[in-house]
Amino acid sequence: MNTSPDTASPEGLRERLFQAGYIADEDLASLVWMGLSLERPLLLEGEAGVGKTAIASACARALGRPLLRLQCYEGLDLSQAVYEWNYSRQLLEIRMAEAGQGDRAALRDNLFSEAFLLERPLLQAIRSPAPCVLLIDEIDRADEAFEAFLLEMLSEYQISVPEIGTLRAISKPLVILTSNGTRDLSDALRRRCLFHFVDFPTLARETQIVRTLVPEAASRLVEECVAFVQRLRKEDLDKTPGVAETLDWVRVLFKLGHSELPMDPQLLMPSLAALLKTRNDRWQVTAERVGKLMDGPRMGQDAGVAAALK
Repeated sequence: MNTSPDTASPEGLRERLFQAGYIADEDLASLVWMGLSLERPLLLEGEAGVGKTAIASACARALGRPLLRLQCYEGLDLSQAVYEWNYSRQLLEIRMAEAGQGDRAALRDNLFSEAFLLERPLLQAIRSPAPCVLLIDEIDRADEAFEAFLLEMLSEYQISVPEIGTLRAISKPLVILTSNGTRDLSDALRRRCLFHFVDFPTLARETQIVRTLVPEAASRLVEECVAFVQRLRKEDLDKTPGVAETLDWVRVLFKLGHSELPMDPQLLMPSLAALLKTRNDRWQVTAERVGKLMDGPRMGQDAGVAAALK
């Protein structure tokens, strides 16, 4: 493993992630460090909005590596994820050879070679001269057949191309797979990865995240907004707001000139577009309900708030 002195330990890596704008807890920093040390993929599972994708971006910044991202979806195939042949260039070479402008024998031998191969994210990651961070986002949305194809790469850092043979890694990327749990992943994939469940942050950690990323907002506004969102997550919502929504909401209220949550819930209703992302959620969270949720942040009724912020 190529490490700098400040990433040679979990504590040093945690500090580098903090400098890159991501506040990782000890378990997550240790997981990333183990992935680097053992050259093993990381599988991050958790609900949407907990910051799984942001971890990969922060790792790329902290390690000074390029980030390659593969967004998974149903029907994803090899031509979009791994490689495809440059058919237009192959056809051009064939026509040039037929016109006497090329060596037909050499073309026949080289038509299916790396020179005509278009690399997609998975192949780019292992053929990169320098190590990168490869994000395979929402692997649970891909088909099981594609998941099975990944096993060779995740275990051996190599990809088999029938026309060429096995292409082995020039450099080994830090591979981060994310899953929202929409389907069960295979045991074979899980065995090849180090695992971490990413949960919504605690009140204290989320407050620290927002303070770090929105330093211009007043401390009281940040504390009250985070406490409000923490309570809102306990509601029966179609889409639970994540950390990104909290950040957006604090930025909106700051832009509106607030240094704390306004006393009148009606004044907050338009800004809730940053938190509530479905029609049913907007209908369910009424001004009356907002007022009740504000009681804790405003009046200090949530005993955990004051303790966590000390």
